[in-house]
Amino acid sequence: MNKTINNNGFYLSMMDFKKIILRKLFRLRIIGGKHTAVEHLTKGLPKHAIGEAKNAVKELIKEGFILQKPTSYGLQVSLNPEKLDEVTQIIEN
Repeated sequence: MNKTINNNGFYLSMMDFKKIILRKLFRLRIIGGKHTAVEHLTKGLPKHAIGEAKNAVKELIKEGFILQKPTSYGLQVSLNPEKLDEVTQIIEN
């Protein structure tokens, strides 16, 4: 299991990154037709953790929690409205 250390000395697992990303999308109400760039999801993370966070986004897309929308200006993502119940369970745990 890949682990990245953050600025406070704590280790973050892939699941931690997934929770951070899902929580941010949910908090900002980026659901369904409303979308944002992947780069916006990694804002606020330490620079050494951005690659791991982008990998977490790719896994969430494969798992169906995040929908992708390819555009001429880059990949845009949003939460899958059909999986909101599962997303809230993941965020709360």
